[in-house]
Amino acid sequence: MLSILIIGAIAVSVAIGYKTKFNTGFFAIAFAYLIGCFALGMKPKAVIAGWPVSTMFVIFSVSLFYNFALVNGTLEKTARYLLYACRKFPGLLPFALYFASAGIAALGAGFFTVMAFMAPITLLICDEAKMDKMTGAVAINCGALSGANFMTSGSGIIFRGLMDEGGMVDSSFSYTAVIFAASVVFSLLLIAGFRYLPRGNRNIGKGMVFEKPEAFTAKQKQNLYLMIAMITTVLIFPILHIILPDVSVITFINSKLDVGLVAVLFSVIALFLQLAPQKDVIAKVPWNTIIMICGVGMLISVAIEAGTIDLLASWAGSSLPAWLVPIAFSIIGAIMSFFSSTLGVVCPALFPLVPTLAATTGISPLVLFSCIVIGAQSSAISPFSSGGSLVLGSCSNEEERNAMFPRLLFLAVPASVLSATAFNLILSVIL
Repeated sequence: MLSILIIGAIAVSVAIGYKTKFNTGFFAIAFAYLIGCFALGMKPKAVIAGWPVSTMFVIFSVSLFYNFALVNGTLEKTARYLLYACRKFPGLLPFALYFASAGIAALGAGFFTVMAFMAPITLLICDEAKMDKMTGAVAINCGALSGANFMTSGSGIIFRGLMDEGGMVDSSFSYTAVIFAASVVFSLLLIAGFRYLPRGNRNIGKGMVFEKPEAFTAKQKQNLYLMIAMITTVLIFPILHIILPDVSVITFINSKLDVGLVAVLFSVIALFLQLAPQKDVIAKVPWNTIIMICGVGMLISVAIEAGTIDLLASWAGSSLPAWLVPIAFSIIGAIMSFFSSTLGVVCPALFPLVPTLAATTGISPLVLFSCIVIGAQSSAISPFSSGGSLVLGSCSNEEERNAMFPRLLFLAVPASVLSATAFNLILSVIL
């Protein structure tokens, strides 16, 4: 009965957040307090301890560092250069939009930031290039999602944090790397379908003029070099440790590396280089996302205390054939993400199920993690989810918005979700 109450609380939190447009995290914290203290008999300090401090710190510190590049225009100019590189191959424009979005997302801009400034640019490019706007929307949505899945970018860091909290510290980096690679392959296949199947894309790029962006300023060059140094620092030692596990120096340095602490170190360097005003950089920290993820994390910790997570994992492991479990999680993730955030709701709710479920069914945790992420991200183009709503908000007028809404809802979402289900089925066999 208590487990049903907790599951209902998660569902109600998401529903109220969607209906009121208030942060889901606030409702999750309230339910965590009421259920934890008054139904489970937990102490208030124990409920508060469920706030995932390490996850919050990593999101804060990494976004802080990359906000320098956002404020001073380095990320936007990088995107424009990536698009300009496609000038000789206009027919590949959807893929250029994908790689532009994925590149700046992987550099740390994060999904929401990339969509916020790529969506208006993309819709204008679609008009000029005679390209179906839904194709452009799918391209940048996939790019922002898969790029953010990179191991040192926003989503990838959150995935690693959730896996670490589930006791998979030794595997989280390699698991996240595979999720990133799988999301890139899936995205490219999906974009290829949207690029070559619609008739409206037959004349892409004809008559389009590509203007060369202005050169990077001295500050922007410094910021670009600093981002490359940051990514190299965070990636090189985990990779070397996988290749050379017996070298004690590499093992020692790798054990002392933390992406959040490294990001703060590079943020200090950026401050001394005066790459952007401190006030503007701090103002762009995604507090809304932090509250959502950590608030749901508190409610999940209460669910763990009540045994709800083990109960759900046991039910899935005993009630479904083993081969169907990854597909079920893919579809569940897609349904949840249709109305809510993949990072703020879906992953914090489903990732804790994976360790127990993997032990029960014998399925690799990597398969389950990958299916959850790809399934959830497949419906992010929904008008009711973050990606689709940002696309609709970037439409130039009400007529364009009214035309885009049903196409996203009844064409882009079903095609993406069905493609993700098929892809995850193949992935579960390969992995």
